[in-house]
Amino acid sequence: MRGAELKDGRPLPAILNNIYSGNEVLHYVVSWSGGIKIGDLYLDIKKVASEDDAYEIHARVKDYGLFRLFYPVDDTFVTLVRGSLKLPYRYQVLQREGRGSDTRRLTLYDQERLRVRYRKNDGAERIFTVNGPVYNEFSSFFVTRAMDLRPGTPFIVPTFADEKRNEVKVLVGNREDVESMFGRVRTFPVMPVMKFKGLYDKNGDTVIWLTDDKCRVPVKINSKILIGSLTAKLVDYNNGACAEK
Repeated sequence: MRGAELKDGRPLPAILNNIYSGNEVLHYVVSWSGGIKIGDLYLDIKKVASEDDAYEIHARVKDYGLFRLFYPVDDTFVTLVRGSLKLPYRYQVLQREGRGSDTRRLTLYDQERLRVRYRKNDGAERIFTVNGPVYNEFSSFFVTRAMDLRPGTPFIVPTFADEKRNEVKVLVGNREDVESMFGRVRTFPVMPVMKFKGLYDKNGDTVIWLTDDKCRVPVKINSKILIGSLTAKLVDYNNGACAEK
């Protein structure tokens, strides 16, 4: 049940504009429990030239090292967002995992009619009705960065996953100083409480450390999975709106 004090988060326009400056690039090294490096995560945002106020979030997960011998991974995710709240309208996934065939998924969001259309590979299209606007897993990650973060004050980010609209509660912890590629920085630890499986199996909390500044750079991400945990540390960052970084 949703508490009376819990409301949908509203992004701060100035921070959201910095994030969606049109040229943000993030590169993470991903490690498994104990510090074993298993892959890379690349995220970037660029302007969609053919549409006004539309942006493309491009994400790629790539394995390396011994992990590739057991379970090769090369996944690509492309989300198109638009409007003042940067809501998604198209989401395309290509997953190449294991040694089987590729999996392709296409999701189209009609935020005005509150409908979501979904197709996997060559299967039949499925249509879902939702009771309000929705983000997907990637656009929710980016919009969370722009929220009015106050320790001890949670908020909701509505996210479409597992065939339904999930009201994801996001907890905000007390500020922490953490080591990062920028040196030691003051951060907000935020914890989205994700009760859905989504694209990858999760088995516990996810914590994202965001810099306490106008860019809210996610310098570290930790997520518990079915076996152990994954930690993504930022190793390269570029954003013209955050040149001082």
